[in-house]
Amino acid sequence: MAGTTQESIESRTVGHQDEGQPNAQQRRFLDELAAGLRIGQIAEDEATRTTYSADQGPLLERHLPLAVVWAESVEDVQVIVRQCATYRVPIVSRGAGTGVSGGAHATRGCIVLSLERMNRILDLNPDDETAVVEPGVINAELNAAAAEYGLMYAPDPASYKISTIGGNVATNAGGLRCAKYGVTRDSVLALDVVLADGSLLHTGHQTFKGVAGYDLTALLVGSEGTLGIVVGVTVRLKYLPREVHTIAAFYKDFRSAAAGVLAVGKARVQPAIMELLDNGTLVQLDELNGSDLQTRGKSLLLIQTDGFGAAAEAAVVRQVLADGGATVTMEASEEAEMLVELRRNSRGVEVDDEFRVGEDIAVPRSRLVDFVAELEAMAARFNVRLKVVAHAGDGNLHPTFWMDRVDPATDAGALMRLNAALDESIRVGLEMGGTITGEHGVGQYKLRWLGLEQPEPVRELQRRIKELFDPAGILNPGKAI
Repeated sequence: MAGTTQESIESRTVGHQDEGQPNAQQRRFLDELAAGLRIGQIAEDEATRTTYSADQGPLLERHLPLAVVWAESVEDVQVIVRQCATYRVPIVSRGAGTGVSGGAHATRGCIVLSLERMNRILDLNPDDETAVVEPGVINAELNAAAAEYGLMYAPDPASYKISTIGGNVATNAGGLRCAKYGVTRDSVLALDVVLADGSLLHTGHQTFKGVAGYDLTALLVGSEGTLGIVVGVTVRLKYLPREVHTIAAFYKDFRSAAAGVLAVGKARVQPAIMELLDNGTLVQLDELNGSDLQTRGKSLLLIQTDGFGAAAEAAVVRQVLADGGATVTMEASEEAEMLVELRRNSRGVEVDDEFRVGEDIAVPRSRLVDFVAELEAMAARFNVRLKVVAHAGDGNLHPTFWMDRVDPATDAGALMRLNAALDESIRVGLEMGGTITGEHGVGQYKLRWLGLEQPEPVRELQRRIKELFDPAGILNPGKAI
């Protein structure tokens, strides 16, 4: 998962800030809000508020929302937003809470608006190759429905089995298939959005092409709930591949594997999936799953080709990688699926006896080898451990620096080194023409680096856009920009 700091560890273990009971105005707001909803749509108990107070991102400071509210229809969302606008109560909208940048962390005095109950597939048109869904539809469930018609929803974040389409839209989520099919924005045709005054806006079109006016749909995708609340999504579906071939290429080191990524590109083959795992990741996967990946090499390049030309493309890839010194195997389908699933779960989990800081940096593919070398040098320089997984097809890396927790005296120094390594990785990635986030979003946690990537005139323009959409500033304040 994303990075862990001293503040996030403490906030997860010692509880939340004591913000007391609602004041008179807040109490009046909550009572009026409840009056406009059905029984079971609002909760104020501490356990529920705590559960919904954060996503999976690092916590700098935990706040409990005034209440958790579940919308079950577009009209519900409009009622809730209008009530919040009247009382100027912040709204943090939330899907499944699988984000790792703090985009769904509660802010002081807010309500958390859960969209998980809005989970219907409203239309699936196999002739138009489109689907219209509510925001709470699970990514995997849409894929299962589309598969019945030989179609698929291409974006596949690692959390696809539990993440929602609305959450994917909010963060412009990526995933393993990005190399060929792009990120969420590339599959979204139209949106239904409730604005900060409670009005309903439809953007986009039902057609694959459409260039009338400014592209508000693209603007809203990835806006992390700061411009409006997505209540409907029209997506483009792709053809479900008839044939899939998976290639595992084991290398003596990570940098050689990274060079293999460029070699495949020069061969002008377009894999659907191109994932890179270093030795630290292979060791962890073997420990967790009883596999023997690390005995076969120190780094793994996992490539999947799909479609009617999958076999021909795979043959080219195998030859290119073997020429580059890799031990290449064409895995049987069962092991291929196992390797892909292991990769989906290769970020690891936060445990009590380790400190971790991890990120979501993307660099131009031509600098992939250079950046990997810099990461390894950073780990040695700051005396921390490193593991890296990467969507190598588009240059998006997830480096994680970590160190075993020993005792309070050494922990402080470890945290300083870990965060210094993280900051250095951000700086170097930007110098190489990269970005602070390839797919996870800025959220709350990455705001400290945003100014390093975007100059002030760009940030000011974004603030003005935010003010136009949300003049009272009630939509997910303190996130994304």
